[in-house]
Amino acid sequence: MVNHDPAAASQPPRRVCVYCASSLGTDPGLAAMAADVGTVLAQAGCEVVYGGGAVGLMGTVADAALAAGGTVTGIIPTNLFSREVAHRGLTTLIEVDSMHERKRLMFEHSDAFVALPGGFGTLEELIEIATWSQIGVHDKPIVVINHDDYFAPLFDQIDRAVTAGLMRSENRDIIGRIDRPDQLLAAINTYERLAVPKWID
Repeated sequence: MVNHDPAAASQPPRRVCVYCASSLGTDPGLAAMAADVGTVLAQAGCEVVYGGGAVGLMGTVADAALAAGGTVTGIIPTNLFSREVAHRGLTTLIEVDSMHERKRLMFEHSDAFVALPGGFGTLEELIEIATWSQIGVHDKPIVVINHDDYFAPLFDQIDRAVTAGLMRSENRDIIGRIDRPDQLLAAINTYERLAVPKWID
């Protein structure tokens, strides 16, 4: 269950992983939203952990956080180091051998996760971290910023899985959803992971 009590924003998590696209997309509002995310996290004293790229929404989040005086850690595989134009101005840039190692370190370095609109990579990271929560690997907050209803089809699919008896209804709330970056800290800080098993009898 995710609540949105603004008063809770006074106690931010220490490190927040941001999943997002290495493209800017066609909606100019995406870049503005990504910049707001970086600024909100930095101003709250949160370290931003992300995929290490200098381009797209990834680079926008990082640049905004740095401009606001924040700390940013990027984690990027060797084979994407040049293709994603690794961000050379980060507080810390970690080069790894594989996507699997990248995701593992992003998990280990983070206390909470937020997903912005993105493609296959973003969706895969979001679903994997939600699956790990479902099977009890962690209970860290997971939130998406549902800009312009971008994630509505995903939540429709989750509802369909519940209706089909393939997923417990309580697990719908593993992924919290908000509409704007200014709701992010409260959503993370009031996140409650219901302790229910994955399996359906």
